[in-house]
Amino acid sequence: MTRRALTMPDGVPDPSNQNTGGRIVQITLNERTVLRRSAEVEHERAVAIYDLIEENRFCPVGVEEASFHLHLAIEERRLQFDIRTADGTTVGDVILPIAPFRRVVRDYFHVCENYYEAIRNLSPSKIEAIDVGRRALHDEGARILLERLDGQVSMDFATARRLFTLICVLHIRG
Repeated sequence: MTRRALTMPDGVPDPSNQNTGGRIVQITLNERTVLRRSAEVEHERAVAIYDLIEENRFCPVGVEEASFHLHLAIEERRLQFDIRTADGTTVGDVILPIAPFRRVVRDYFHVCENYYEAIRNLSPSKIEAIDVGRRALHDEGARILLERLDGQVSMDFATARRLFTLICVLHIRG
């Protein structure tokens, strides 16, 4: 059965209209390329993985609803989704160019640095203003991911946001 995601007026897949009964039950990141992470980044990674496993909607198009293991990696300037069923059977790889994510990831890192600095030194109103920008960039990254995976993987917006967090973590090279 092939599923086609319906889209909202701005062209982003509408997660409320997607028939996704599949879910990620395990996720791993290619840790081979990571040299070090700050405590803040490590916390964001751990929270994203925990939240993702707790609640997500994720299913490759054309695959019966199932539980999936997902391995994320950045290899040769490409984002790789290695998708397997819970029993380890290969579903397939989805390979995306990383270029469409570069600007938003760079901007997101910059705003996050400002946010973490603001938490230590600025007033709550200034922290909130920076956080609004941080969330907007996070949403933009999730929309890009949904657009790029349209027709290949069906997922909801919350899942895309958490996966974008993990894509950002993979960009850290030390």
